[in-house]
Amino acid sequence: MSTKQYKAIGEEAWKNNVEKVNAELFIFTYGSLVVQLVKDYEDYGAVNKQLDKIGYNIGMRLIDDILARTGVERCGDFHSTAEVISKIGFKVFLNITPSVQNWSADGKEFSLILDDNPLNDFCELPPKAIQDGLWYSNVLCGVIRGALEMMQMQTEVAFVRDTLHGAEVSEIRVRLVRILDEEVPANDE
Repeated sequence: MSTKQYKAIGEEAWKNNVEKVNAELFIFTYGSLVVQLVKDYEDYGAVNKQLDKIGYNIGMRLIDDILARTGVERCGDFHSTAEVISKIGFKVFLNITPSVQNWSADGKEFSLILDDNPLNDFCELPPKAIQDGLWYSNVLCGVIRGALEMMQMQTEVAFVRDTLHGAEVSEIRVRLVRILDEEVPANDE
């Protein structure tokens, strides 16, 4: 499928197949979660890990939802996977479409460039949080990692830059580590 086709699928799913929630409620609820994690862990590195873990668990479930809503089949390569993440996944759940850029020479790494990140709305990080490396929207990295693992792709996903850290755009780097073998559950015939 082409990029335009993926974009059309994402737009169609957003218009017709997604139950919408109030954006401000979602953003403030997420902000409350991050604040509570900061209070509980008192270490920004540990907060990043927890946000990634929460996102990973969400991503493992969201992939089924995306496939059911859109009818998109398993991607044939990592390039189409990147387009589906950008044009369908982000569109369906956050109503944004990051651009896919900065492919590595071997085709196993790319960046998602978010001109707008709704999770960052109404948020300002204290200087200490920036200095100590809090990635406020790190849940997105976990979501991507969890969804891709369900599609048999082990990946490393991390923020490279963020508007909350003073960058012009937010950038998430996705690296394919390996394709996982399909495992058949024990006693499954």
